[in-house]
Amino acid sequence: MMNWNELISSKRLGSKPAAKQAENYNRTQFQRDYDRIIFSSPFRRMQNKTQVFPLPGSIFVHNRLTHSLEVASVGRSLGNILSEKLLAAGETNPLISELGAVVSAACLAHDMGNPPFGHAGEEAISSYFRNGKGQNLELMLKPEEWKDFVYFDGNANALRLLSHQFHGRRAGGFALTYTTLASIVKYPFESVNVTKPKFGFFQSEKACYEEIARELNIKQLDNNPLKFARHPLVFLVEAADDICYQLMDLEDAHKLGILTYEQTKTLFLNFYDQQADKDLLAKIEATFNEVLDHNERIAYLRAGVINKLVHQCMAEFEINQEAIMEGTFQQSLISQVKGISKVAMDEIQALSIKKIYRHRAVVEVEISGHQIIGTLLEAFIEAVLSPDKGYSRRLISLMPVQYKVDHHSTYEKVQSVIDFVSGMTDLYALDLFRKIKGINLPSLG
Repeated sequence: MMNWNELISSKRLGSKPAAKQAENYNRTQFQRDYDRIIFSSPFRRMQNKTQVFPLPGSIFVHNRLTHSLEVASVGRSLGNILSEKLLAAGETNPLISELGAVVSAACLAHDMGNPPFGHAGEEAISSYFRNGKGQNLELMLKPEEWKDFVYFDGNANALRLLSHQFHGRRAGGFALTYTTLASIVKYPFESVNVTKPKFGFFQSEKACYEEIARELNIKQLDNNPLKFARHPLVFLVEAADDICYQLMDLEDAHKLGILTYEQTKTLFLNFYDQQADKDLLAKIEATFNEVLDHNERIAYLRAGVINKLVHQCMAEFEINQEAIMEGTFQQSLISQVKGISKVAMDEIQALSIKKIYRHRAVVEVEISGHQIIGTLLEAFIEAVLSPDKGYSRRLISLMPVQYKVDHHSTYEKVQSVIDFVSGMTDLYALDLFRKIKGINLPSLG
């Protein structure tokens, strides 16, 4: 069984053992993780990466950056509640009080590996290798390397972004703590023999995750393919993400007029029982008598539902804590929530698929993103595999220096292009696509 004394460590990836110093810092190591992430360029670029709805627009909807900030806020609450419960239960690790900071930092970084154009970007990368010209590369790669590309996953890419030593960068990438890095890895296994396109680390980061798991004594479940139990804090990061994206997409749909005020209000009020939540419903009614703005009312309802789900997810963590520490619990916490909240969440999920995720504007972004990413991958992969051609040299010159390394294997060369493309913002990818296709000409002004 895993234990908290080993799972929570302030040791950093890539750092050398140092003598203990008597200095007092006004930030803990996990708060430093948070700060390193939030001040980084990849984090800032998420402000121009699609969450669900097209960007930019006259109505400001969520992007990857605002989503990540909100997930971090909810994650901090979940971590703080768990911290209080573990301390009350007698846990002795002095770092237990920092769980809120750990989960918040992990939440902040959980989407940093996602390419432009939302989840359609992940599908576009996979599709290029599975159905596009990338199919020609299969015989040039090992089976496990090929699986990394045909099942490309933003979660695995986040670990790479945070831990890989890109050209000119320091060892350990962001040099985050082992605990924060482990808390990001939602699917702690490699792509080999996966039954669904979800995994947690590429072959290039396999040794890195093994090091993290060894340092924190995360339970290994299988050796071939390599598979580990989740770090317990992953469940909180996942819960924060599940809560936010479901509810915030609903609020965005209301602002865009996809859902009416009455529809949205009803969907949120469905989380409250007329008898058990009588006092809360009375408080909501009193607030509505004072607050007349529909957007503010919906925001108020959404905040109350988030609070309710936070406590219900924590209750499920407590119920399943032994199985979580044994590494046998495999479900998300939100999927275990029962009663009226489950019915309300199921209704939101069904409606979201029908009216939000299949909305014309969303589908149009997905189609555009598929074409843009496929074109960029085709052009730059051909360039790095045939670098002596004049056109190839010109294309390679457009890649940032951290990706232009003298790679020897096809896997590394292709991965450098994926690093480049997945790190783009929506607008940069669109602009570069137009220039490559000759639709737009560059200007100096």
